[in-house]
Amino acid sequence: MTISISASFDSGNINVLEVTGDHARLEIRRDRNSDFYQWFHFRVAGARGKALTLDIVNCGGSAYPEGWPNYRARFSYDRKEWRQAETSYADGVLSIRHTADADAIWFAYFAPYSMERHHDLVARIAAQPGVVHAELGQSLDGQPIDCLTIGTGAKQVWLYARQHPGESMAEHWIEGALDLLADQADPVAKALRDKATFHVVPNMNPDGSSRGNLRTNVVGVNLNREWHAPSLERSPEVLHVLKRMDETGCDFAMDIHGDEAIPQVFIAGFEGIPNWTDRQGELYHAFRNRLAERTRDFQTKRGYHTAAPGKANLSMSTNQLANRFGCVAMTLEMPFKDHDDNPEPLCGWSPARCAALARECLATLAEMVDDLR
Repeated sequence: MTISISASFDSGNINVLEVTGDHARLEIRRDRNSDFYQWFHFRVAGARGKALTLDIVNCGGSAYPEGWPNYRARFSYDRKEWRQAETSYADGVLSIRHTADADAIWFAYFAPYSMERHHDLVARIAAQPGVVHAELGQSLDGQPIDCLTIGTGAKQVWLYARQHPGESMAEHWIEGALDLLADQADPVAKALRDKATFHVVPNMNPDGSSRGNLRTNVVGVNLNREWHAPSLERSPEVLHVLKRMDETGCDFAMDIHGDEAIPQVFIAGFEGIPNWTDRQGELYHAFRNRLAERTRDFQTKRGYHTAAPGKANLSMSTNQLANRFGCVAMTLEMPFKDHDDNPEPLCGWSPARCAALARECLATLAEMVDDLR
């Protein structure tokens, strides 16, 4: 029997061009109302014992083609444990080869984080002592923008993820952060809750997440280019979150992302904002350097180019918040590939490592929370 391929499920994305025996020619579907595409997530049925060859043929025109060399696709039999498959890239074609041990096998660009898991996370954390849940508003598809508030301290800390829905590692990070912050027995969590109030938005873009988009919401808008002027028509997700930020204030903010091309974990800051202060810069660099000392899963040598003075893009959340509130803000980037400075051949960069990094980030913040404004 020939294999069958489907992607009609939460965060699914693939178009089937041709299936011949154990070989399939596929293409990634573009984000709705957008030319962005790179995220894929699909199931192969009838796979047991077959040497699968899955060629995704339109990768050369994807949003970040430099992300494909040395990348390895993820696969799972139970949708819980995700490992790296044999993967190669040449002439715009990403080829995945794998001999399956079960009838059904799932492949994805990175370990997915479904909307069902999102709702389970919100329900589980909201039920913990001292946690307040709020629906800040709704997306264009009518999905809730959830915010979980933890802590009683004066410092206002915002953590938010998945402005770009295909960067599923971001919500794996958020889950690790929430598990720590809600832990009543953990001394780091207790110190943070006493000194700060955490506002955590696990998923800024539920519409793009459920639809299997890489970078945009349901109308094709990149939310991380809307923070200067969000609107109900284009970007209510940003509008509702920024409104609450204006109400609470913000002393520290982390925007959690994934990077397609760079095989390291790194942080991008807010250099170039018009309202830059040296104190902001000192605290940002102190956080980054302390985090690098804490874990081999973070480094400071590779990252994005910084903007010249006064040239920062204020439509991006990190720049907007640092400029608007005078706070320390940063964008955390994790790889779709592996963290080459500390590689893990079986799973690569993984959900477990995302969660572990979240704990290290919060431990680093605990060391310097008193120094925030």
